[in-house]
Amino acid sequence: MPPRFEILEHPADVGFRAYGATLTELFQNAALALVSIAGDPERIEERERREIEATGSDAESLLYEWLAEIVAVADADRLVLRRVEVTSLGEGRVSGVAYGERYDRTRHHAGTAIKAVTYHKFFVELSPTGWVAEVFLDV
Repeated sequence: MPPRFEILEHPADVGFRAYGATLTELFQNAALALVSIAGDPERIEERERREIEATGSDAESLLYEWLAEIVAVADADRLVLRRVEVTSLGEGRVSGVAYGERYDRTRHHAGTAIKAVTYHKFFVELSPTGWVAEVFLDV
């Protein structure tokens, strides 16, 4: 079984490749990669939860919108996230719950500040071993 995700080197930004046996698992692992880049999930408590929803016309646009919504919610509420769970994934729609807490610089390791998800080298595809996505972030 491949890893859940791996961080990719890039001269200007940071990226990751996420994997999943199912599309749902891919979306969860991509969210885990995202929150891992933003901070240290192990140091974050699940004190707050936020509903996350996104829509898209295909798997690529849906994953893009899902990750962009996670970034937007965390930024708007000044949250650091421990995990994001997919609760529903269907034709053109994904729903889930993000768990974390408000950022406290005395307790949380400041990771990479994520400005946005980009379409640079972005892809989602079904391989012989499962789903894979590559995502680069504007930091």
